[in-house]
Amino acid sequence: MTEFQSSLLVIAVIVVAAVYAYGWWQQWRYRRSLNRIEAVPRTTPQSALRDDVAVLSDAGGGEHFIADAAPDTVTLLDEQTDYIASMTPKFPLSAHALARLWERRFDFGKTLRACGCNVANGVWERIIPESSTTYSELKVGLQLVDRDGAVSATRLADFRELMGEIGHREDADMVLPLADSAMERARELDAFCAEVDQIIGLNLVCGADRPLFASEVAAVVQPMGMSLQADGTFHLFAPDGNTLFTLGVSDGTPFQHHTLDQMQVDSLTLLLDIPRVSDPAQHFDEMTLFAMELATAIRATLVDDQRVLLATGALEQIRARVVTVEQRMMQRGIAPGSAQAMRLFS
Repeated sequence: MTEFQSSLLVIAVIVVAAVYAYGWWQQWRYRRSLNRIEAVPRTTPQSALRDDVAVLSDAGGGEHFIADAAPDTVTLLDEQTDYIASMTPKFPLSAHALARLWERRFDFGKTLRACGCNVANGVWERIIPESSTTYSELKVGLQLVDRDGAVSATRLADFRELMGEIGHREDADMVLPLADSAMERARELDAFCAEVDQIIGLNLVCGADRPLFASEVAAVVQPMGMSLQADGTFHLFAPDGNTLFTLGVSDGTPFQHHTLDQMQVDSLTLLLDIPRVSDPAQHFDEMTLFAMELATAIRATLVDDQRVLLATGALEQIRARVVTVEQRMMQRGIAPGSAQAMRLFS
């Protein structure tokens, strides 16, 4: 063997060893990222942080602050509500890095949300699949609970695995909270939501002496601020666009614009969805006054679910229930009508 051939052999051995070592290091780094625990304690809700800054964990376990964050950044993802996977790539990434996530976004049974730190301005913003923006850090959250219940352990594991694969492919440091802790949090949150998930109704029974047409109802409630929506009920909206309470036919028959003149009703129900309304006790008072005014206008009687005349004492008891739910939610740090509440009770 010539000296030149010997040199080539030595170089080949060194290259093979280097490739092997690099592959081993990549696998070790990937396994470590899958088992890393979120740096911020899960008992600290993001909603309890300062309103004017977003506090986020970096891959090394520290925290950094982004002042003047976009208004929806703080409410987009919440450690109480979401399982949050964090990615810190070596080089900025676009929304395309999450292509496999977009393809499977309906596979996990709950809402997915993604946000990223815009490289150009350092502001956290929502990521959409079509975005061409590049991000220095990305966070993807799988909502843990909604009105259908808690996320399943299988689907959470699938989401965690997928995010780990995406991070590995993009050579990004990953922060993936432990699934068992997230499931425990999901079950506890679901139990709380079931406890406070209450809708209050006030019923109006129309007189039997004459038929009441839906068009007459519309003629009364529309000047009072209500409008007929696609769900077949009249809605009264708050200035922010959220529904305060609704009016529908008690048996669930939908109101329709083209049949208002022919449709007859004998009972109406006003509904207040407590968790989805800010200041629910105040708006229950408004709904009660609305019901009394409507009852007078259409010559109806305000009754309970058993069609017994609804006296003042009964209204006070219902209001006390509303106040109790409102207080329980405030104590939990989930304000009725807040963005977080709207997500949980959807």
